[in-house]
Amino acid sequence: MSIERTNPSGLHTTPGYHHVTTVKTDTLVYLAGQCPLQPSGDLAPGGLEGQTAQVISNILTALGSAGATPEDVVRTVIYVVSPDREDLSAVWTQLNASPLGPAFTTASTLLGVAQLGFPGQLVEIDVTAAL
Repeated sequence: MSIERTNPSGLHTTPGYHHVTTVKTDTLVYLAGQCPLQPSGDLAPGGLEGQTAQVISNILTALGSAGATPEDVVRTVIYVVSPDREDLSAVWTQLNASPLGPAFTTASTLLGVAQLGFPGQLVEIDVTAAL
C-alpha cells in the first residue's frame, strides 16, 4: 500500500492538509460519520469542544477496530453546526492538536452546516482510510 499526499503548484497554500491524496491499496476502510455520542448513546457534554473530543475518541476506536491508524486516513469531511468561521477554526485546531491529528494532513474538507442528525449535535466527521 502506498499513500502520496501532494499540493500541486498552481493551487493555494493549505493550513496543513493536502489538495491531492493518491492511494494504491487493496483495502479501503470507510467509517460512518462519527458523531459525538458516548458509548451510552448520550450526547457528549461540553459544547463544541466536548463534542469534538468525543468524535476524536470515536474515530480512534473505529479506526483501531479495522486495524487502521490516523496515518492511514486518506480523506476526511468535517461538519460543524455553525455559521461562525471561528467555530470551524477552533474545531480544526482541536483536531490537529489531538492524537488524530495526522488524519488531517490528507485530503480534507471543513464545512459549516445548518444542522446534523441528532438533537444538539454540533460536529460530525466522515473518514476514509487505506490499508
